[in-house]
Amino acid sequence: MLTRRLFCGLAALTTTTILAGRAFAVPSLVLMDGVTPNPDNTTVIEAGKFKKDGPWVIGMSHFGVNANTWTVQVSHEADFAASKEPRIAKFITLDAGFDQKKQVADIEDLIAQKVDAIIVMPVSSTSANASIEKAVAAGIPVVLHTGRIDSDAFTVEIQGGAEHFGKVMGDWLVKKVGNDGKIWVLRGLAGHPEDTNRYNGLMQAIEGTNIQIVAEEHGDWQYDKAKSLCETLFVSNPEVDGIWSSGADMTRACVDVFKSFGTAIPPISGEGNNGYFGQWLADGFDSISSEYSPAQGAAGVRAAIALLEGQELYHSYGYHPEGWDKDKAAKFYRADLSANVWWPSELSEELLQKLYAK
Repeated sequence: MLTRRLFCGLAALTTTTILAGRAFAVPSLVLMDGVTPNPDNTTVIEAGKFKKDGPWVIGMSHFGVNANTWTVQVSHEADFAASKEPRIAKFITLDAGFDQKKQVADIEDLIAQKVDAIIVMPVSSTSANASIEKAVAAGIPVVLHTGRIDSDAFTVEIQGGAEHFGKVMGDWLVKKVGNDGKIWVLRGLAGHPEDTNRYNGLMQAIEGTNIQIVAEEHGDWQYDKAKSLCETLFVSNPEVDGIWSSGADMTRACVDVFKSFGTAIPPISGEGNNGYFGQWLADGFDSISSEYSPAQGAAGVRAAIALLEGQELYHSYGYHPEGWDKDKAAKFYRADLSANVWWPSELSEELLQKLYAK
């Protein structure tokens, strides 16, 4: 809480900050704890450019709501943030279901409905580019998060630092397995920019070492698929010094596999999932949690609101939190909630109980 209060206080000051050698007025909005302007992109969206009186209709193109429990919660976080803003008359979520053509059609649909702002979580680095450009050309601001695109046409992006996420886990794993260790790599959804960039972070971490990737598979960030993969890998190649897992549902699955075989759990990376935290605290295996809050959904809504209010925002924001140790995980873990809730969250206690109570 102290960190948040300090950040909020500093952000509210009418001072300037130096980014990349130039001075800019600091926009007062805090999009989410840990989110800061990208020092490599100091472009500012000037105040009033997209100002529009309410009530507003805001649309969100989600790459795949039901991909896993994290993507479901992103939608809940966005809905909750929108519900707290009385000027939002309607908040529309369209689910692309990981279909690039469907995402294009969804964004075209939102443009046709003349929504006041669009939030995009891209299916791939190119799937939404032309549609985003069309939306902005029509005067509709576009907020991008949870996946970068090969275009700069969006109005504001909030990116979770996927390379940073992967490197935090990779740096930790290098320390655990040593220069000559053998590791398994459990990746997310093939082709998704988040998977590619998290993997790039791992590659940065192991560069210059003799670490061998003895198995590399895509578990799609899903428990069931990852459990089957880990069972197969254990039977065929049980000699592994550590596991780099791109998502906590896959981490939980692999931990359960090693426990089922009665074998020691090797060092394995995870992220802020309640079920994984419960495993970690109960079984005491070596791990680290990268932070990737589903509240990015709420941050996207806040950015859209700020643009419609006429606030000044940066074009690009980054989210690069440090890894969590077991002590921090213990502070967030909730034994009364299911394995499907992710931390940190902005959902109210009432919603947490409604959606995730055991």
